[in-house]
Amino acid sequence: MEFQRKNNNSIIGKLRGPLFKIIFILTILAGLIYALGSIDFPAPNKKIEKIIPNENFKIVK
Repeated sequence: MEFQRKNNNSIIGKLRGPLFKIIFILTILAGLIYALGSIDFPAPNKKIEKIIPNENFKIVK
């Protein structure tokens, strides 16, 4: 039995591994964004109001 050595000198052969990884990561990222978009978060029902004293404001001209 002889060993065969694979020589990929083409651009597609060199980019096959990194391209597959990038596509895989983008697919996972798109799935996560879709999953977060489909969650129905409740709207806040508490009104937030904070009074800021006038001493903290400065007039800049």
